[in-house]
Amino acid sequence: MNDIQVLLYTALTLGFVHTLLGPDHYLPFIAISKARQWSTRKTMWVTLFSGIGHVGSSVLIGAVGIALGTSLSQLNGIEAFRGELVSWLLFAFGVGYTLYGIYKYISSSHHAHLPTFLMPRKVRENHHLPLTEEEAGKVNITPWIIFLIFVFGPCEVLIPLLMVPAYTHSAVGMASVAFVFSIGTIATMMTVVYLGHKGVSLINFKHQERYMHLLAGVVILISGAGMVFLGW
Repeated sequence: MNDIQVLLYTALTLGFVHTLLGPDHYLPFIAISKARQWSTRKTMWVTLFSGIGHVGSSVLIGAVGIALGTSLSQLNGIEAFRGELVSWLLFAFGVGYTLYGIYKYISSSHHAHLPTFLMPRKVRENHHLPLTEEEAGKVNITPWIIFLIFVFGPCEVLIPLLMVPAYTHSAVGMASVAFVFSIGTIATMMTVVYLGHKGVSLINFKHQERYMHLLAGVVILISGAGMVFLGW
């Protein structure tokens, strides 16, 4: 077995392990998909594109850095900075979505005992009027927010893997390592999200629907806090 073959097996294994051990790679998708009642198809598409953005950004940075002769320590420094940045972005998104969940809970339960004509106008509109195109557009930005957060997210273990074939001037080896690592990472993300999405869909939340956005926000907040304060 030559060095490239060893690297390919290592890349596949690390892609699987680093994704499985990082709950931020799948919990946000499972939580948001349940809260927003996404179909399995939409959930998987959002996960796929976010995974591509996640590994693609690191591949691009690694490839450009190697082409420019950037040292491993400098590339690792860039990835470390991106890791810190995405931790705070996910944490901020968790805070924002938790506040949104609190608002949704209050607006869906507050004044519910009052006659309709006594409810505040905003509450009446939230209860009885369909979403306008503008409101629907606002709702649809959630997948883009998740996608952008994952684009900023680094794959720290990938850069050292790319450096080995780079030293032997093997562009094919670099491309192969990047491809195998990407497959391992994205496939693991999609598998765990699919299983989580299907598992959560089996649980009856009929009487807890007004809590779902708040619960999703708390799950994302915990994931972000784990990254920021515990180094997940």
